[in-house]
Amino acid sequence: MDYKDFGLVNTKRMFADALKNHYAVPAFNFYNMETLSAIINASRNTHSPVILAVSESALKYMGPDLLRGMIWGLNLSPNDNIALHLDHGSSFESCVTAIKLGFSSVMIDGSKLPFDANADLVKTVTEFAHQYDVSVEAELGTLSGIEDENTQSTTSSYTNPDDVVNFVERTNADSLAIAIGTSHGAYKRKSDNEELRFDILAAVAKQLPDFPLVLHGASSVPEHFIKTINEFGGQLTNARGIAPDQLRRAVQMNICKINVDSDSRLAFTAGVRQHLAQNPENFNPRDYLAAGRKNIYENCLDEIKNIMQSGK
Repeated sequence: MDYKDFGLVNTKRMFADALKNHYAVPAFNFYNMETLSAIINASRNTHSPVILAVSESALKYMGPDLLRGMIWGLNLSPNDNIALHLDHGSSFESCVTAIKLGFSSVMIDGSKLPFDANADLVKTVTEFAHQYDVSVEAELGTLSGIEDENTQSTTSSYTNPDDVVNFVERTNADSLAIAIGTSHGAYKRKSDNEELRFDILAAVAKQLPDFPLVLHGASSVPEHFIKTINEFGGQLTNARGIAPDQLRRAVQMNICKINVDSDSRLAFTAGVRQHLAQNPENFNPRDYLAAGRKNIYENCLDEIKNIMQSGK
């Protein structure tokens, strides 16, 4: 199915505008109706472009038919400026499947492969995807941390700025995720003093001026959600995200897409835990799921305006 039939767009024009006007497009992961509707409402109410990100495990969880039904039900038009993106595609086959389902953007993650093998895999995906006008994101460098079964690593390696031009030219990728000290999951830093490697980002941006750069593993892990989760029975200790001021600085240095997953998970869990604890007699899923949805909506609003700086 062609993504244009859903009213979706690819990422090319939104990234070009983000680079020109110094903001980032948020890529919010979703997993069900509640998380999807919260993200879309935040996008519409801020007039911000948004990338709806779906991991392979989330696609398996929702099922392709239900996913397409939910996207169809949004009644999108190209003016909404919404892309549907495969997050961390693990193979050429998974990217092909997503494109045939109607995704307008795919990420092929060959970051754990040697340079040449990564480049060859990305090139194979771009040659196929560009036939359908689908955007392709690649990754150079490896992030540590765990988000789900398809997004985990116990080691990390920074992106080498000397490699990026060769990589982009060989692959014809439309955007590049780089490793400058972010990580997946809710445990991104050991202390508040850790800073991203802005020297690497500056060097990459110098090598690739006006080229879309992406930050994965860049959730800010809001402290109030951690506090609420722990207050109502959770056990999240030492969870720490990327400071918003560092993310805003990165946005001014050619980062035009920032991935957010952990923040939405934390927001949703905090809302559900608090509602159930404060309303022990309630067994209506619509009530406690609505509390989680409200938290995600409010967090997306905040991140769009105060981190991505993309809202109007």
